[in-house]
Amino acid sequence: MTTTLYGLKNCDTCKKARKWLDRFGVEHAFVDYRDDKPSPETLVEWAGKLGGFEAMVNKSSTTWRQLPDHRKAAGSDAEWKLLLREYPQLVRRPLVVTGDGGVSQGFSDNGFKQRFGIGG
Repeated sequence: MTTTLYGLKNCDTCKKARKWLDRFGVEHAFVDYRDDKPSPETLVEWAGKLGGFEAMVNKSSTTWRQLPDHRKAAGSDAEWKLLLREYPQLVRRPLVVTGDGGVSQGFSDNGFKQRFGIGG
């Protein structure tokens, strides 16, 4: 099963997640979504699996806090797609997509053990 981890190269949480995957022998690819922005279709797919666009956004980030209020009030999927294409760093990270189509966000040791079926 192919696993792809989406995030930012310099994100500490993404680094921890990548080290965890390496330590437990989980083959994966890493995509920095500043360098390789997800397509609008991919964003819609992720949003559908994660509970909507608002659930995908890290609202405690500096980027979010610095946005003008009218940008934070995206009222349609089109506005969300535009916002997340312009500011991919707003997507909570890491975002993990597994070969079975599963999508999740965030990292914790126990969460990853459960996600990847690793006891311990």
